[in-house]
Amino acid sequence: MEWLSALGRAIDYIEDNLKDETLCADKLAEEVAVSSFYFQKGFNILTGYSVGEYIRNRRLYCAALDIANGTKVIDAAMDYGWETPESFTKAFSRFHGTSPQNVKNDSHLIKVFLPLKISVTVNGGNRMNYRIEKMDGFKIIGIKRQFNGENAYQEIPKFWSEIYEKYYLTFCDKPEYKDGVPTNPVEKAFKENNVGAYGVCVEPQGRCGTFDYYIAGEYKGGDVPPEMEVYEMPSLQWAKFECTGPMPGALQSVNTEIFKTWLPTNGKYEIAAGFNIEWYSDEGTPDDANYKSEIWIPVKEIGK
Repeated sequence: MEWLSALGRAIDYIEDNLKDETLCADKLAEEVAVSSFYFQKGFNILTGYSVGEYIRNRRLYCAALDIANGTKVIDAAMDYGWETPESFTKAFSRFHGTSPQNVKNDSHLIKVFLPLKISVTVNGGNRMNYRIEKMDGFKIIGIKRQFNGENAYQEIPKFWSEIYEKYYLTFCDKPEYKDGVPTNPVEKAFKENNVGAYGVCVEPQGRCGTFDYYIAGEYKGGDVPPEMEVYEMPSLQWAKFECTGPMPGALQSVNTEIFKTWLPTNGKYEIAAGFNIEWYSDEGTPDDANYKSEIWIPVKEIGK
């Protein structure tokens, strides 16, 4: 239950530090010794809120209580981290559905948002298929973009669509690409390294709130076009979870079960590093009922 314990400690820390302007996902992850990438991902899956959204909602609820008890609106705004009363009032009205002044006159208008309690319910009959595999370090090559943990779930599929339209529809689906010789360095790199086989998340050290995402393949050597980058994955032990079904539903469903069930209850493994790999089969198409994909999470034995 170490995973759930870490999230519970993070929620307690939020409650003790709601007025701290530096409170953010990275700081919380550091406090509970969990990768920021996985902390944000797991928090969202288990609670239904992003870390930033949860902190903001708790602040707006507590600010409303303070205002109802006589605190000036400008003081509440400053206490809970808003730069101006105007921006606070806008956020307050959007959340509570009424203005701070109305709440001052009638506390029954306050929208209640209490601290969350983290728990897990394990249901039978849903066995996850996974294997534990040690892998030597390897290099990936791909097209990289930086994402914020707050909106990555919405933005990464758009990134895939953009790359598909720009590169796959341009040359990867053409017979001369599949059967002939690539006509430019990008085509060559895509073909030789099977770019698109991986979606790779990398959490860089010392960067606040963001991570790098690569649409990538395993680097086999050769020239690296300016549009692409090479990254060396370290030697790690991976938990590899099998997904079967049309994308993205099959992968998202397994991803949810990893955080809601497997991490809290497996009893042996915990997350080891801030990497995440999605593997996509080149057999069939992503909308096939039996399409194969996998989620790879770096793990270590608990306590080691």
